[in-house]
Amino acid sequence: MNRYLVVLTLLAASATAARAQQEGPTPTQALVQVDSAAPAVIKTSNVVLKVDNNITPLTSLAPVTPSGAQVAILIDDGLRMSVGRELAGLRKFVESLRPGTEVFIGYMQNGRVVPAQNFTTDHAAAARSLRLPQGSPGISASPYFCVSDFVKKWPSARTQGPRDLQASTVPVRKARFILMISNGVDPYNGSTSITNQNSPYVETAIRDAQRAGVPVYSIYYSGADFHGHRSSFSGQSYLQQIADATGGTAYYQGTGNPVSLDPFLEKFQKAVAESYIATFPAPGGKDLVRINVKSSLSNTKMRAPEMVRPGNRLSASAE
Repeated sequence: MNRYLVVLTLLAASATAARAQQEGPTPTQALVQVDSAAPAVIKTSNVVLKVDNNITPLTSLAPVTPSGAQVAILIDDGLRMSVGRELAGLRKFVESLRPGTEVFIGYMQNGRVVPAQNFTTDHAAAARSLRLPQGSPGISASPYFCVSDFVKKWPSARTQGPRDLQASTVPVRKARFILMISNGVDPYNGSTSITNQNSPYVETAIRDAQRAGVPVYSIYYSGADFHGHRSSFSGQSYLQQIADATGGTAYYQGTGNPVSLDPFLEKFQKAVAESYIATFPAPGGKDLVRINVKSSLSNTKMRAPEMVRPGNRLSASAE
């Protein structure tokens, strides 16, 4: 009996120690983007970080390198066919990505992303994979279903075959970005009225992207089945919500389709080039913690996700 009690005591002590270690400071990484009117030299000394409203020192702040970035371009397959006039600009954008950047081209269908080109540094091949969307009303089911599924099954650059979207057994050690081209409407949330702008599916996509450490950028473009100001407002509102919560940006021009996607593509490319990997300690034992990042430099703003998962690693340098 005494031996049994000793074993139980040792097990309880071990569990307590493991829990304390898990809940202690955990090295964590998050993507932050610098938005400055003039070229800015960002250092840990001119950045103020708060974790759960507590000022927390940055361990490091490293710029995202071209070879350390993955860009996933997710196109709603239900977009209006008029988006075809933007294909040349999209191809030019993909070909102009910084050498070494991995790019993925996929189409949102039935709540998932169907790859046209898996992650590759062959930008010319990726550009050739771009095609006209099918233009079938509601084919994406919901773009937010697609985002949730994609970030949870982020494909490996080594993936072979267009149907294999299983996650790699080796953790991705690169900064990951999503650029979504969609009308942003969530048809599963009912009415697109101004009074109905809280979608549980958008919230789920936000949480999944935050857990994965992926900022979601978007360009609004109308779909084949939604018309009018209300649906435009609703879709743009959801796209803004997921962008703000994950550290991305929602690009749109009024309530109609942009005259050209080129200015937005240029802004997105600049955002990726001006992104940094911030490393800092965060309290373990939590699913997500709230962060806030500001720069002490004048005329300089920083975008970051509202919530991050403690222990997230975006580069192999995290200790």
